[in-house]
Amino acid sequence: MNVTINLGGVAAALALLWFNIRPWLKGSRDPKALLPYGAGAGLGSLSTICIGGALGWGAAGIAGLFSSAGSKGVSTTTGTRGGTAMPTGRMGTLTEEGGVATVLLLIGVIILLKSSGKKDKRRIIGGFATFAVLGFLPGVAALLSWWPDTVNWAGAKGREVLERGGSAL
Repeated sequence: MNVTINLGGVAAALALLWFNIRPWLKGSRDPKALLPYGAGAGLGSLSTICIGGALGWGAAGIAGLFSSAGSKGVSTTTGTRGGTAMPTGRMGTLTEEGGVATVLLLIGVIILLKSSGKKDKRRIIGGFATFAVLGFLPGVAALLSWWPDTVNWAGAKGREVLERGGSAL
């Protein structure tokens, strides 16, 4: 997947991250309050490795939109270039079982989105968009390299349980 991210797009994603984390930092810091944003972020970051699929296409499109808008915003605000290209990387790859686990995660996030209030819906979408951009960066991808492995493991364990029954646990 050919994705181009620029410095302005990263700035826009970081601003969205800050807008979502700041209320939590200033509030009670209850971990449950991060669930909507975290659910979107988890799916958004996984979407960056869904090459050839709808999630991957969506992540690449969001990265392009953020880069375009962020570059324009930085240039308009400061008069400097905001379109300097950033290197891209990948967290890893999904196995067939990891792909199934990702689809189940997508269904869970959709259910959460449908049952959430207006603010939490924004947080879910914001988490997805933020990490659909940041997940392409090599440094973030390196920090999250455990995530695809975990999803692949969960998918493999699910398959094992379905094939062998309760003895697989």
